[in-house]
Amino acid sequence: MATGSGKKLPGFIHPRQLVWKLSDSARQIRERYTLSADSALGRRGEDLAHRYLRSAGFTVVARNYRPTAGDAEVDIIARDNGTLVFIEVKSRASAEFGSPDRAIDSEKQKHIVRAARSYATRAGVPWNEVRFDTISIVFTKPPSIIHQQDAFFDGRAF
Repeated sequence: MATGSGKKLPGFIHPRQLVWKLSDSARQIRERYTLSADSALGRRGEDLAHRYLRSAGFTVVARNYRPTAGDAEVDIIARDNGTLVFIEVKSRASAEFGSPDRAIDSEKQKHIVRAARSYATRAGVPWNEVRFDTISIVFTKPPSIIHQQDAFFDGRAF
């Protein structure tokens, strides 16, 4: 195969991907001892969602954005073409108690929208170029990832 042909070898991992996976693994091992089991699972889900979004063509802009007020947080902020996307990631060890995204109630949505408004204002992004997505992850073998675009629109203009 010629160099630069653009074809990928089966089973080949790009060195940059290897570094990301190793750093994620090292952080996850450290967090097992410092975070609660639920927090570690959530962080692992965010790492998996981040990789999923990058492979889907999104540009991840920020993770765990918390405005200065500090009462809200957005798990992942990404760009999808010309749209700024605020993504809430929910993870569960199993689907025994239903889909993880059921935990995003109207109160949680208000907090996410508040943080999104803060970020959009600071970044100078018009509110009609904003979208709210959810990613639900169930850690089965292999993990189940469900990406729901336009999951909620509280106050969003079209």
